Amino acid sequence: MPKSVISLHPPWTTVFQGDRVNLICNGFQFYAPENTTWFYKDGWENTQTEHPGNTLVVCKSGEYKCQVQGSLPSDPVSLRFVTGPIILQAPHLVFEGDTLILRCQRRGKDKLISAKYKQNGETVFDSKDSNQGLDLFIPQASLSNSGSYECWGYEDKNTFFKSDTKIIKIQELFPDPKMKATDPHPTEGNPVNLSCETQLPPARLDTPLHFIFFRDDKAILSDWSNSSEIQIPTIWRENSGKYTCGAETVTHSVYKHSLPLEIHVQRIPVSQVSIEILPPDGQAVEGEKLVLVCSVAEGTGETTFSWHRENTKQHVGQKTQRSQRAELEIPNIRESHTGRYYCTADNSYGPIQSGVVNITVRGIPGKKSGLIALGTCGGFLMLLMAVTLLFYHRCWRKPVHPKEEDLLYSEIQIIQLGDKEKANTSSAPPEDNCASIIYSEVKTKLPDKSAEKVGSKEENAMKGGKNVLPM
Repeated sequence: MPKSVISLHPPWTTVFQGDRVNLICNGFQFYAPENTTWFYKDGWENTQTEHPGNTLVVCKSGEYKCQVQGSLPSDPVSLRFVTGPIILQAPHLVFEGDTLILRCQRRGKDKLISAKYKQNGETVFDSKDSNQGLDLFIPQASLSNSGSYECWGYEDKNTFFKSDTKIIKIQELFPDPKMKATDPHPTEGNPVNLSCETQLPPARLDTPLHFIFFRDDKAILSDWSNSSEIQIPTIWRENSGKYTCGAETVTHSVYKHSLPLEIHVQRIPVSQVSIEILPPDGQAVEGEKLVLVCSVAEGTGETTFSWHRENTKQHVGQKTQRSQRAELEIPNIRESHTGRYYCTADNSYGPIQSGVVNITVRGIPGKKSGLIALGTCGGFLMLLMAVTLLFYHRCWRKPVHPKEEDLLYSEIQIIQLGDKEKANTSSAPPEDNCASIIYSEVKTKLPDKSAEKVGSKEENAMKGGKNVLPM
């Protein structure tokens, strides 16, 4: 439950005898209280009274407290009504960052021409040397401004009065913040909440503060914000370090920094590494896609997955990612990929190996064509010539004209010249340098009488290639 707070008007705690001071009791409701309880203590006198509203006018020295409904009793306020010729007036409460005004006040209508102020016996301000007036004015008070003060008031060059000594204590607006985390030893991949905790005094609960967060005094985790908490949605081991925070008033008058909080992010080593293949039976067809999947049952952070071929120790692929599963795709598998495979996973604790799987790649039946090889230069042209030659041969041999069911098969072989053959044909025209030698066989089953009727014209027509007809 919050405390009630007393404010003074005028703000001084030391006044002349016969003056009046208004004490105002503030709670934390949005409306003025119907009644306020006031407590007064001075020597043997100790009273408690209830007054309507929240204002009390007083003219006696002593200690005052108040309490409104829904709040705890306030801290005490000490008032002094004095009869001396001069007094040093100071506010009831002065916090860090506040403007501190000290006033050297003369009784009655007599005026001072200058004033001098001493702190702990040392002069800190003399109005004769300044044009700022008679008051001591400190724009932003700090804890170092606390101390024992007195003033010297001058009516003329030779006449002065010395005030009583007054102890002034600058109040701390808020203590150094404390850096806290929901878990200072979190596990990788989990969220972590950070908070920058401090506390304003009851009299200044309405003072707005801004907060900022750092790691290792360099990495800013957030810009200035009115929120004293932030969340790291997913923390990793590289996020380990010393975390600090800062709190500051929006007017930049007070800034305070926390001590560092060491956050060590835990990493879980990989375990139970396994490999699987798609298709799952390990039987693949040449030309199809094959996928090798490497996965772990446990493990956090960046994991390096590697795939290997067992019999050759060949390294066939590697991926590094924040995941417990990775895939290696072979888009066009060949028979040469047949073998035994395994994978490893490593997240900085050393590689862990999976079991071994067998992969068998089958060729496609009938995939090999009668076309054995084409020349790299003009291959398409040579194929066209071969087909034309075969067509010409069949059309020219009209007397033979075998029946369709008698044609067993035809075979065209296009064989690329090797390096030696190319060397022997260096005298050929340039366009023939990379031509292929074409062999054509048309094999048919003909009646015996048809073979006897083959004329010389047909033989002369086929002299461009080798044509063997079985008898």
